[in-house]
Amino acid sequence: MKKRHIQKLLVLSLALWTLFNIPLVLLVQSTASFLGFPMFYVYLFSIWLGSIIVSFIIINKNNE
Repeated sequence: MKKRHIQKLLVLSLALWTLFNIPLVLLVQSTASFLGFPMFYVYLFSIWLGSIIVSFIIINKNNE
């Protein structure tokens, strides 16, 4: 794996660490809902899905 891909994955992991930090997670903990799902779960799973997609893109660029 190239060094720039490793650096991108490191930045992604630092961003995820920040987004999953307790103070930010507690900000979205409310009674509001989106399509019937609590905002807490929407926040967690959308960040998780976004990180999977970004990681997939970074890893696939390594195979070029």
